[in-house]
Amino acid sequence: MTARIGGNGFSGDKHEGDKTTPTGVYAFDATMYGIAANPGVRYAYHRVVQDDWWDENSSSPGYNTFHHGANPGGPSEPLWQISPQYTYFAVIRYNMPATPGRGSGIFLHQSNGNSTLGCVSLPQSDLVALLRWLDPAANPRIVLSPTGQLSRY
Repeated sequence: MTARIGGNGFSGDKHEGDKTTPTGVYAFDATMYGIAANPGVRYAYHRVVQDDWWDENSSSPGYNTFHHGANPGGPSEPLWQISPQYTYFAVIRYNMPATPGRGSGIFLHQSNGNSTLGCVSLPQSDLVALLRWLDPAANPRIVLSPTGQLSRY
């Protein structure tokens, strides 16, 4: 599968807004999300609605978490408005629990054909196949790294 990453490549020192994808080995969060109905994932699934946000406000107590309600401020993302990227997505557990400013909202989501702001994106058919394949009972991980540095993990 051909994936896209952050426009500024990988980083071992990710911070909010730097457009890099963090290197490392990460789990997936317990809930998957999407604008569309559940495509048949084995994880809990939340179909996003108006006022569903990913809190990317470093000064918020809910930084780097799902939030339903008023805009939590900062660069927080209105999940219901970002299409096609958030048709379906899984949360990569980067910076959880959160350290303010270290980066937030790192997702495995649908590609729009361009680089991401730090997420990993796949074409919709590949993404759906992968999301259906992931089994929370197996405690899956994603390794994010340039090919030449994979041996570090």
